[in-house]
Amino acid sequence: MATGTGFHSVQLVEAGFDVVSADGSAEMLAKAFENGRRRGHILRTIQSDWRWLNRDVHGRFDAIVCLGNSFTHLFSENDRRKALAEFYSALNHDGVLILDQRNYDAIMDHGYSSKHTFYYCGDNVEVRPEHVDEGLARFQYTFPDHSVYHLNMYPLRKAYVRRLMREVGFQRIETYGDFKETYKETEPDFFIHVAEKQYREACA
Repeated sequence: MATGTGFHSVQLVEAGFDVVSADGSAEMLAKAFENGRRRGHILRTIQSDWRWLNRDVHGRFDAIVCLGNSFTHLFSENDRRKALAEFYSALNHDGVLILDQRNYDAIMDHGYSSKHTFYYCGDNVEVRPEHVDEGLARFQYTFPDHSVYHLNMYPLRKAYVRRLMREVGFQRIETYGDFKETYKETEPDFFIHVAEKQYREACA
């Protein structure tokens, strides 16, 4: 999901996975397809709105990957619930959803800072919030050519996302801070949620 430029799709294809790349933007899918072609791959792309994913994308999958802080672009709770329910339905019985988000808890409670360790739009891009409250996070992105873009996002709190995942049916949810299992809540720039459709008993 949220294929964007296709970076993650290409990485997964090159790691040997069978990948379907979905995005709501035909323009981004065209860019992803071209980027895949340059690496010698033909990406299977599908234009789809998350809220009606199963109308456009058929079959069941072992994993759904939604990265790049993309889920934060849904401003309605009904839309967030609908999208998560669509993800759940599209997974095989033992499938997993991998979804990331900025650490909005730290931003709202302690102010913005970044370790600049992990990026999703390049390491030469300056990112800073212009406005943050409980209903809106407006970020400014300044690129090396001095072009400036703004994004309005919904500041998702970690516990809220985990609760929504449980309420749509996910049985087990692990949340990593910048890909680490243990962390202080204010430290990570990003949280990565791994939600399982089927609960698996831990080995004794």
